[in-house]
Amino acid sequence: MGSAWWTYRPEDLLMFSPRVYERLFELHNQALWPAQLLALVLGGMALAVLLRPGPRGTRLVLMLLAVAWGFVAWAFLWQRYAPIHWGIAYIAPLFGFQALLLVALGSLRGGLRLPCHWSVRRGIGIGLFAYALALHPLIAVATGRGLSGAEVIGLTPDPLAMATLAVGAMAEPARRAWPLVIIPVFWCLQSWLTLDTLGERSAWLPLLAVAVALTARLWPSRQALR
Repeated sequence: MGSAWWTYRPEDLLMFSPRVYERLFELHNQALWPAQLLALVLGGMALAVLLRPGPRGTRLVLMLLAVAWGFVAWAFLWQRYAPIHWGIAYIAPLFGFQALLLVALGSLRGGLRLPCHWSVRRGIGIGLFAYALALHPLIAVATGRGLSGAEVIGLTPDPLAMATLAVGAMAEPARRAWPLVIIPVFWCLQSWLTLDTLGERSAWLPLLAVAVALTARLWPSRQALR
């Protein structure tokens, strides 16, 4: 008889090694080059909008994120990750749903708005977005994987989820912003568990992104303090 399910540890359920996981990003980057450059440029445009927001700019950011969630669902999760991890086949549709949610919020009149005045919430959100765009790809270098394994915003799920958390953390009204962060939070927690089980030194980063984003989202507004 097999062992009871409660005797299994997370590492017993892994279907791939750390090296296979690293190769996942290397092969993805090789296949898409030089799309990384375009992704970084578009991410820079989105960051510029966050710094000087307006209705059109907000819609642009939401549409760029929507396209990115749809692309990552197909090109990374379905085509590359799902063949080595059966659970990803059930997660990929959630990425598609997130893309539709972003399109809906970007299409509705007054769907979401980005704050123009500086606040703790906005500062944290912009900082998290800037990290996802400019610094997260360098984690691959810091952990010895090299730039060939870099995770670039718009092309891979972790920085995309972090960037979306950043937008959801600062956007208003809160009742429409909260649904925007549910799937990114779920993905970051899943990523943390996977990386931690693989023994990756960067495992704490997705978890930290969730904590930072939720802190910003829950930070009281100026009106609430009055």
